[in-house]
Amino acid sequence: MDTNALTQLAIAALEAVKGEAIEAFDTTQVTPLFERVVIASGNSTRQVKALARNVVEEAKKHHAPIVGVEGEEGGEWVLVDLGPVVIHVMLPAVRRYYRLEELWGMPPATRVAAANVTPPQNALGEPHPSATE
Repeated sequence: MDTNALTQLAIAALEAVKGEAIEAFDTTQVTPLFERVVIASGNSTRQVKALARNVVEEAKKHHAPIVGVEGEEGGEWVLVDLGPVVIHVMLPAVRRYYRLEELWGMPPATRVAAANVTPPQNALGEPHPSATE
């Protein structure tokens, strides 16, 4: 699965569980470790965990790599590493405190609009049902 499809899959999984303030960033000019960062907020530790869990479940359904998941126990900030795409799901207060958008030094021009990311497709090139919901 290419990076755009993996990013869209993560965004769709976050939207399905009512993730808020979802932003995606192109990090190819910032680090060689991954190509995209997706940041989302959840209103409670329970929702943060559910958002991260849904990303993992959708990735598994599409046979996408799951490198690791960190922070599930606390639930204030959960990181899901899908290789070229890293997803941070955070409580709003934690997100305001750490300001990852600024930490990465990403100007608005490097932010990837969710609408500009190609939706995930199956092996036949057809849109995945989660992309049309």
